[in-house]
Amino acid sequence: MANLQADVAGPMPSPDRQRRNTMTALIAGGVVLGMVGMAFAAVPLYQLFCQVTGFGGTTQRVEHLSDQILDRVVIVRFDANIANTLGWEFEPGQTRVNVQIGEATEITYLAINNSNHTTVGTAIFNVTPESVGAYFMKVECFCFTDQTLAPGESVVMPVLFYVDPALADDPNLDYVDTITLSYTFFPVIDAETEPVAQNAVGGDG
Repeated sequence: MANLQADVAGPMPSPDRQRRNTMTALIAGGVVLGMVGMAFAAVPLYQLFCQVTGFGGTTQRVEHLSDQILDRVVIVRFDANIANTLGWEFEPGQTRVNVQIGEATEITYLAINNSNHTTVGTAIFNVTPESVGAYFMKVECFCFTDQTLAPGESVVMPVLFYVDPALADDPNLDYVDTITLSYTFFPVIDAETEPVAQNAVGGDG
């Protein structure tokens, strides 16, 4: 019976084998920690990857218009969101447009600063379906730079875009007939702003 129990338990590992197992575990842990550190260091590379590939619905920035316009038409919808701490109103000038693939189209968004001080906002953006991001080309966009608005100031901000004709060559996107372009404005925390006296914006004085 004792021999059977010994066979089931197996031989005890030698001290050398125990040391090798310990070293292997330490090395594996070091590799994991190194990979985590590389992940944090690679954030700019990840952002570049998103911009180039459209991953996560990231749209593309280009300097030229398309030289090809297809008969295929898609609906492009426009969405506007804003952080509560910014104190702005933000909305699209139109909720949707019908565009031919490859056709250059300009639309506008409106922003109004309802606060009593100058504020700076920056817009993040994406499109859905996310797989369309690699084919959504923006030539001009307010999202390329920060936007500074004085108290009560409003601004009409254009977006010039087109849908890359290469989308029609992607069989995985044959189902796409509607694209939603979405923006969200956030305050630029480090921006210097100048408060305005209450009576300067309609207070009782």
